[in-house]
Amino acid sequence: MQKDSNKIDRRKFIDKSVKVAALASLPFTSLGAKTLKDITETPTSKSGKTRIALVGTGIRGTYAWGTSLLKQFPDKVEMVALCDINTKRAKFAQSEMKINAPIFHSKDFEKMIKKVKPDYVIVTTPDSFHAKYIIRAMELGCNVISEKPLITETEQAQKVLDTEVKTGKKLIIGFNARHENGAEEMKRIVLSGVLGKIISADFQELLDIHHGASYYRRWHKMRQFSGTLFLHKASHHFDKMNWILDTEPETVHSFGDLKFYGKNSEFRGRNCRDCNFTKKCQFYLDILKDKTLTNLYVKNEDVDGYHRDGCVFDNDIDIYDTMQTNIKYKNGVVMSYTMDTFMPYEAQKMVINGDKARLDVEFHKRQPWDVPATYEFRLTESFGKTKTWLVKDDPGVHGGADSEIRAMIFDKDFKDPLKKHAGSRAGVLASLIGIAARESIETGEVINIEDMVKFPNKWNWK
Repeated sequence: MQKDSNKIDRRKFIDKSVKVAALASLPFTSLGAKTLKDITETPTSKSGKTRIALVGTGIRGTYAWGTSLLKQFPDKVEMVALCDINTKRAKFAQSEMKINAPIFHSKDFEKMIKKVKPDYVIVTTPDSFHAKYIIRAMELGCNVISEKPLITETEQAQKVLDTEVKTGKKLIIGFNARHENGAEEMKRIVLSGVLGKIISADFQELLDIHHGASYYRRWHKMRQFSGTLFLHKASHHFDKMNWILDTEPETVHSFGDLKFYGKNSEFRGRNCRDCNFTKKCQFYLDILKDKTLTNLYVKNEDVDGYHRDGCVFDNDIDIYDTMQTNIKYKNGVVMSYTMDTFMPYEAQKMVINGDKARLDVEFHKRQPWDVPATYEFRLTESFGKTKTWLVKDDPGVHGGADSEIRAMIFDKDFKDPLKKHAGSRAGVLASLIGIAARESIETGEVINIEDMVKFPNKWNWK
């Protein structure tokens, strides 16, 4: 076992983060859900641009909703404030975005809103804090864009929904999985009717030893921050299938365990740089070779003690690395979902079974053999023929999905024939599946989604 360092370790970071969060706590009042209206056109300030305040300047906030957004829409949006528990990291994010927007500590979130008066607040904090900032931002008159998952605990759902109803503000969820070309093709096939009546579906998520392991190095490995990967990662997939199948979940039954990472090793350290087992451990990560991670995280560790290269075998890891869940939908469809996070290759395998045909979709992202960097589709008719074809992703992050979701929000001419826009109802339902899955594992029971939250019957728009 490695000796303790004199530096701030992750446990102190967690304790400090929780204390700061308590100081910055934002009252949870009532919440509201929103129907998916045509609400993509955004308000503008006197300058003609939509004013954005970003809370959470990690890699997702700094680049996907910072530099990339400003580059894509320089004439339509302006970043008017940055907010983070680590203001030193926010300073680096400010330099990356090439802006002079003021920086606020997270405890001064309300002060920031009142001072800069943004049209939209974009929330890219650790997952468990999403609801807090969403609710207070809407109460203070702002529309909100939130990264998934929308929530990590059941009680947050009702409060978010009630607040949306009360304030009449917009809440948009960043479900970029809906915007992947493969997902769009699946949606079109279902809408075409060629599969007939949909009976069942399967979804396998295979995260490899590179991508999968990364979650166990970061804050995601602590349930109190991520809600487990049933929330942080799988909510993407739950939403995608809810949308493709055009239905809502009814009951959830699940199994899950920590079988590979965490306690399942004979050796461990605190973080890779200070570890005694760098030559022995196949998961050793030299974070200093990555300029972006070094500048964004390593150089700012002195503020909050957060180590981006934490040990994947930390004994404090309390999320699952192997997960299975069965979901019964209101339209009678049953879906089995599995996620394993320590696979030798990375892929998604999806199936939709109808009474007329079966659709198989496979997408390899990384593997030790050559396959096309595309979605492989196979449609097989009952008592009929089979055909195959490939669907390529667009260039860019997440197969171009990030760029498209930004366009959906900030381009008033964006067309949405497949109804990919995701509001609070979609966000809550995707999260509730993950929360129900976690509860089912802990209790051994089948969880009824309708027992978890009450959706409002109407929305009071302002």
